[in-house]
Amino acid sequence: MSPPKATMLLLVLATALLVVATAGADNPTAKEGCQSSCGGVDIPYPFGIGANCFRPGFEILCDNSSGVYQPLLPGATSRPDFGIFGFLEGWFEDQVRVLSLNVTPRAEIRVETKVAYECFDILGNRTDDFPGGLNVSATSTRDVYRISNSRNELYVLGCNTFIYTGSGEPARNAKSYYGGCVAYCKDEAGPKDGACEGIGCCHIDLPPGLTDTSMELNQGWSHADLDYSPCNFAFIVEKGRYSFKAADLKHMPMNQTMPLVLDWAIRDSTSCSAIKESACVSVNSRCADSENGLGYVCHCSDGYEGNPYVQNGCQDINECQSDPAACPKHSECTNIAGSHTCKCSKGYTREDDSNTLSCVAKSSKFPLAAKLTVGIVLGLSLVVIALLLVLVFFQKRQLDKSFEKNGGKVLQNVKGLTIFTKEGLKKITRNNSDFLGNGAFGNVYKGTLPDDTIVAVKGSIVVNEESRKDFTDEVEIQTNMIHKNILRLVGCCLEVEVPMLVYEFAANGSLQDILHQKKNQELPLDLRLDIAIGAAEGLKYMHSSTAQAIRHGDVKPDNILLDENLTPKISDFGLSKLNIEGQFAKKVVGCMGYVDPVFLKTGLLTQKSDVYSFGAVLLELITGKKNVYGENQSLIIDFCKVYEKENSGRAMFDEEIATEEDMFVLEEISKLAIDCLCEDIEERPDMTEVAERLVMLRRDKKLKKTLGTYGSLEDITMATSPIQQRT
Repeated sequence: MSPPKATMLLLVLATALLVVATAGADNPTAKEGCQSSCGGVDIPYPFGIGANCFRPGFEILCDNSSGVYQPLLPGATSRPDFGIFGFLEGWFEDQVRVLSLNVTPRAEIRVETKVAYECFDILGNRTDDFPGGLNVSATSTRDVYRISNSRNELYVLGCNTFIYTGSGEPARNAKSYYGGCVAYCKDEAGPKDGACEGIGCCHIDLPPGLTDTSMELNQGWSHADLDYSPCNFAFIVEKGRYSFKAADLKHMPMNQTMPLVLDWAIRDSTSCSAIKESACVSVNSRCADSENGLGYVCHCSDGYEGNPYVQNGCQDINECQSDPAACPKHSECTNIAGSHTCKCSKGYTREDDSNTLSCVAKSSKFPLAAKLTVGIVLGLSLVVIALLLVLVFFQKRQLDKSFEKNGGKVLQNVKGLTIFTKEGLKKITRNNSDFLGNGAFGNVYKGTLPDDTIVAVKGSIVVNEESRKDFTDEVEIQTNMIHKNILRLVGCCLEVEVPMLVYEFAANGSLQDILHQKKNQELPLDLRLDIAIGAAEGLKYMHSSTAQAIRHGDVKPDNILLDENLTPKISDFGLSKLNIEGQFAKKVVGCMGYVDPVFLKTGLLTQKSDVYSFGAVLLELITGKKNVYGENQSLIIDFCKVYEKENSGRAMFDEEIATEEDMFVLEEISKLAIDCLCEDIEERPDMTEVAERLVMLRRDKKLKKTLGTYGSLEDITMATSPIQQRT
């Protein structure tokens, strides 16, 4: 009688990420305050035991239900019971014991798995079976584990046995991968110890990317009269950890376990190039793409070892102590950060014709006078070199202190931001020879990058312990804002007492300069309207198009720069913050002629505060007058009085642009400015509406040139709006 079909599911795992540090340890592993080992197995971060001790997907349980502490993968690891007809009848909980966890040099975890078996009596009827399946997908919220294809292999033991494995998501033939092998025995004398090539034993390699496998026994062969091989066995095992013995066909224990290796990786991102926030937090660490599935792992840089997943986890390797052969015979080894140097010992010199360091004994035929001369020269040279080294050391130490004080450890990880050295910045600005003027926090210089790009270099705020986070947050905000109407931050130099910021160059200065100082610059209404639209688009992007909404906090003509094409660029983000609902400013900032009175009263700085300031800028554009602030007098107060009295701002319009044909556009801009300056912030338009209204005015002006007459803004909006066209 043919035995019933028996299906055995073998699910096997892959391991988790690496280390985030124990404070104060020389080579920190576990997170501070967390359990660092279980049952003699080290638990390095990103693995951890207990809440807040591990990176998501890397939890380890320390279980002592058996009376002995042992690390386990969390969750119910299950093995399927397919019943005598091959249908899934239920799931049985089992636990997977962790044998070791490694973060370097390979990201892998070793676990213990049970051997699957199926046994038959002398008539060929099945008498016992254990499917041996494991399911560890429930152990990781990030799907970090993969069965290591380079470190494991599949073994099948038995006679008259063909077992094939299916793995992965359903595909054309129910699984995305199939592989298997045949183990056959003519008689008991056939299988030989150490020989696993098909007689009583066979083995195959695995493909990469596997998170599970399922085994199925071919039912075409009879198992009757096989008393020398009553059972079939199947298991995935670490390479080199199992050697076939013919006796295993008959005497392998039913509870036999095997070690299995899982690769793990950080799979929040598909690769190093797609990282948003790298887990390689240690200095002297680097990122490498995973070799088994998508994701990445971290390594210490050459010459360093430790845990790259924790702060200061990668420590310098002292090659002089760890490697006796680091330097050749008759030489002295000196350890340096990330490497070492070799110097020939006293009485020996470097062999001239040697491509590598090779020290040979010095010739004794050397005149005494020459020796004295060389000694004196060398002595003086050593003194000079020592003094220079001391000077360089203290200079380097000061540069490092400034770099750290100014938030260098945070900003060096900001994507898209170039960190310039102090010497590099001097080359860019030709040692500060191209002076442009004074900025809000220091001098401004013109510079040229190695690719001939013109930039502006300016001083920032003085950074201390209290202001460091605000400074680094503001630099990161500016780096992430990419828009044609926002001045682009190229990079910064942090090795100076006051950090220097490197921006794209605005050749035509500020709107303040071109409005009130450059009298030879013509400013027709079309150009003023284009400048207003560009500035509004930049503020609109800040308010609504970035990942987190930003408020500028100091909108004024001085902070609207113009490039060689007079394209406006919003600049000076020293006061910019993430727009957090209900956040109050610690002090009143900004130029008083442009500060929102609601902010002055309440301390609540919002995006509508920027709208108010932009309304003041619009008044300067249409009147050509400076916004000089006084106790009872300012451009805003004067214009509002005229507008309230005459319901028009015509009396204050700039004579250079106040033509009858453009009067409609000027009146609409003044109306928009009044709306922006409304005391009730809820009645003010947002920057999206402001930009749209200005764009519609420009369109209306162009239509007038074509049609010879203006319609109302409402008519133009109704005629050209895509929404109105659809309705």
